Amino acid sequence: MTAAENVCYTLINVPMDSEPPSEITLKNDLEKGDVKSKTEALKKVIIMILNGEKLPGLLMTIIRFVLPLQDHTIKKLLLVFWEIVPKTTPDGRLLQEMILVCDAYRKDLQHPNEFIRGSTLRFLCKLKEAELLEPLMPAIRACLEHRHSYVRRNAVLAIYTIYRNFEHLIPDAPELIHDFLVNEKDASCKRNAFMMLIHADQDRALDYLSTCIDQVQTFGDILQLVIVELIYKVCHANPSERARFIRCIFNLLQSSSPAVKYEAAGTLVTLSSAPTAIKAAAQCYIDLIIKESDNNVKLIVLDRLIELKEHPAHERVLQDLVMDILRVLSTPDLEVRKKTLQLALDLVSSRNVEELVIVLKKEVIKTNNVTEHEDTDKYRQLLVRTLHSCSVRFPDMAANVIPVLMEFLSDYNEAAAADVLEFVREAIQRFDNLRLLIVEKMLEVFHAIKSVKIYRGALWILGEYCSTREDIQSVMTEVRRSLGEIPIVESEIKKEAGELKPEEEITVGPAQKLVTEMGTYATQSALSSSRPAKKEEERPPLRGFLLDGDFFVAASLATTLTKIALRYVTLVQEKKKQNSFVAEAMLVMASILHLGKSSLPKKPITDDDVDRISLCLKVLSECSPLMNDIFNKECRQSLSHMLSAKLEEEKLSQKKESEKRNVTVQPDDPISFMQLTAKNEMSSKEDQFQLSLLAAMGNTQRKEAADPLASKLNKVTQLTGFSDPVYAEAYVHVNQYDIVLDVLVVNQTSDTLQNCTLELATLGDLKLVEKPSPLTLAPHDFANIKANVKVASTENGIIFGNIVYDVSGAASDRNCVVLSDIHIDIMDYIQPATCTDAEFRQMWAEFEWENKVTVNTNIVDLNEYLQHILKSTNMKCLTPEKALSGYCGFMAANLYARSIFGEDALANVSIEKPIHLGPDAPVTGHIRIRAKSQRDRRKEQSWPGQLSSELSRMKTLNRMGGAGRNGMALSLGDKINLSQKKTNL
Repeated sequence: MTAAENVCYTLINVPMDSEPPSEITLKNDLEKGDVKSKTEALKKVIIMILNGEKLPGLLMTIIRFVLPLQDHTIKKLLLVFWEIVPKTTPDGRLLQEMILVCDAYRKDLQHPNEFIRGSTLRFLCKLKEAELLEPLMPAIRACLEHRHSYVRRNAVLAIYTIYRNFEHLIPDAPELIHDFLVNEKDASCKRNAFMMLIHADQDRALDYLSTCIDQVQTFGDILQLVIVELIYKVCHANPSERARFIRCIFNLLQSSSPAVKYEAAGTLVTLSSAPTAIKAAAQCYIDLIIKESDNNVKLIVLDRLIELKEHPAHERVLQDLVMDILRVLSTPDLEVRKKTLQLALDLVSSRNVEELVIVLKKEVIKTNNVTEHEDTDKYRQLLVRTLHSCSVRFPDMAANVIPVLMEFLSDYNEAAAADVLEFVREAIQRFDNLRLLIVEKMLEVFHAIKSVKIYRGALWILGEYCSTREDIQSVMTEVRRSLGEIPIVESEIKKEAGELKPEEEITVGPAQKLVTEMGTYATQSALSSSRPAKKEEERPPLRGFLLDGDFFVAASLATTLTKIALRYVTLVQEKKKQNSFVAEAMLVMASILHLGKSSLPKKPITDDDVDRISLCLKVLSECSPLMNDIFNKECRQSLSHMLSAKLEEEKLSQKKESEKRNVTVQPDDPISFMQLTAKNEMSSKEDQFQLSLLAAMGNTQRKEAADPLASKLNKVTQLTGFSDPVYAEAYVHVNQYDIVLDVLVVNQTSDTLQNCTLELATLGDLKLVEKPSPLTLAPHDFANIKANVKVASTENGIIFGNIVYDVSGAASDRNCVVLSDIHIDIMDYIQPATCTDAEFRQMWAEFEWENKVTVNTNIVDLNEYLQHILKSTNMKCLTPEKALSGYCGFMAANLYARSIFGEDALANVSIEKPIHLGPDAPVTGHIRIRAKSQRDRRKEQSWPGQLSSELSRMKTLNRMGGAGRNGMALSLGDKINLSQKKTNL
């Protein structure tokens, strides 16, 4: 949408679909109506012209009866009218009536009202006819001396625009503006004048800056931003000037404006790699993050710190600022905290790890007292993972971390407790010197564990790593304490029978018969009173799990008791004590089996759990050395193998990231001499020699990183045919949250095409931001039209439309050329990502949208098919490579990816090779995809400068998503269906 349309739609409230009035009616209203009638008629004229109507008969009427009026609303509408109305004849000559308009605006430029003067000057910036501007130049110059700043700053803009388009009209503009800048006091006027000098005469701008470089801190922020831009350009064009302006940039780091500080820090990093400069810029970024309340600003500045860290020379400087970076944790936003912890973890070293651990321990303790915030549990989970990583990388810190984290095993938040348990399991396996400490702390908190999953994990750790007689006996004591009185069935029946009293009996509802000590029957209603509920609350934890029907923990308990009993037999030589301990373990298992077969639990025991417990009873009855090796050695070796595979995978991913950051140049690499050619500041020359050489070799397709030009050519879409009167092709550039269409339009006729307009429409979650402006194409001329399309979610979208135009001198209707559709690929928005197994299972359970895709491929190898799917969908395989190695005719793998809008995509690949059909049989199976749209509720502010453009993208992100959509799952499924079959080209 053009500026004229923006203003017009703001001022005009006429329905666009209403019946347009005739030209005669409008003419009568403009000639004879009062001010109100003329205003409404002028609005309708503007609307009709914007809709493509031609009203040449009204031009003189408006000049005679509307232009002389002094009403402000009419003045504003006239500015819009003169911007959009055709000012030339079909052969390109200026209309004679425009001379009268020019005289009217010369009077407006001398009007005593500053608003009329200023708005007229803004209108003159949009004129492209030198004949109209030439008589107005003396009046425009005079406006530089007006008393009001609004007029003066618009006069600067008008002079700059005229100088840029028609330099011959005002050749002394740079000198004029320089003199104006020296004497000007208003900040906005100085900013406009300085901006003009930067683009029109950079030397004069530098001369002015040299005279006032020590007073830069006293300038307004809008002028300081322009000064930073000038210094950046000058120092990059001429590196010898850096020493001259580096001090000025340092001073601007102390500016009162956050935007200026942000831009100055970014410029300082590009100008100097000295440790002092990097430290000052990083400290400025950290201050911005802490002081700014907007979470989007915090995230953007954190990204700048992360970019600084990627440079090897800067990483050492940032390591000294880790404690300052941790101050950002005071922000309640979870995403900010997550990025901060990851950055601190990347920068931690042996010099600062102790301080980092102290701060994180304090943060963990704080989360114990804060329960009202919804993200507290997730934040605690992040802290636990960070401490886990610190302890693995720096084993000396593990002894300080473990006592604090072990308290969270009894936490109600199962996710945080699971992370602690995973950390404890890894620490007790890797660090032999910490095993006694971990077992001791585990036994202290064992009775307070509330989650059955955590209870199972704790049982496994105690059973695997209790190596002394005292610890084994302590484990048995804790198990008996958590299980309560045994046999369980008899004790529960006694308890129920002993609590029955006449006054508590309820005859309503179904009843259950129980056997008392005397052998008689007692009846209890299914409706429980408050006292039995209280008794249930007082049950020991393990007993409560079993009565609730969770017998999987009973199978884990049986395995743990078997391990410690076998170990106890090897440690204790007295037969009586051996038999006593083994008998006690077998009594517990038999009691649980009896309970599982009774009617007391809410759910009966499963056959798998029965088999497991029975197997453990048989092993204890025999106590053979073979079973001792299997239970006490093989299990620990399996854990060791799993942790080793996980560590290797992490090292491999870190190695790949470091390889991406470090550009390796081999001694025998060919030299690209085209790099020695001069490069324009805005655009660089293309390596034509290298392209020609590759084309001669038949290698026309290269990777995007190595060949940006080839990648760009691959994104060019032909929109019309070569025989059409107007040829068009579009380069589709996907830039995170918006799509830029750069459309080349070529006039292939010998006629002048007027009002040539690109009309676009979208299908899917795409939105056209603005309507491209119409243009005029000379015979065989060409032009580029840009259109912006906002992306609403991760879905395949289609852009379609046509090109309409008028032929100069023709009386026929408008001509139309239909364009080919542009298909937007979902793969431009999906990026590989990682998550833990627990997070994957949690998201899989939460996500409600599922798309099941049947495998239909000609690929015969399971691993090859998996790699093909990964390449086609940009997803990452979470299943370790070792788990996928080997061949068994079946494969299952979990895949994960995230879109740039924060949407998660999960996939489970379950495939098999039907051996009975022969070795050439293709892979069969299913792929289940789950996705759920998410809405980011962060808010944004408006900042000037580079940060403003980044915040605009963040603002688009905030509007993305929409609960209840399943577009991502469907689009991914379509992509898999299209790319399943491998092409042998």
